[in-house]
Amino acid sequence: MTANPTQCPSAAQRIVGDCPHCQKCFCSTHRQPEAHNCSGMQACRDAAFQANKERLEKERTVASKIAQA
Repeated sequence: MTANPTQCPSAAQRIVGDCPHCQKCFCSTHRQPEAHNCSGMQACRDAAFQANKERLEKERTVASKIAQA
């Protein structure tokens, strides 16, 4: 399977062509999520955003932790 078989005659590659987000197999040109307009990219972005938000919340400086001069 390629991103668009009518525009891309290249064969899909089993090992490097698997997309971890949509679970489809693409040719080497379309293996990147951005290149095949991946349907799972939004979920991936949301998960990364949430993980980053939680990490930043844990690192937040609280006023009681600031040393008094």
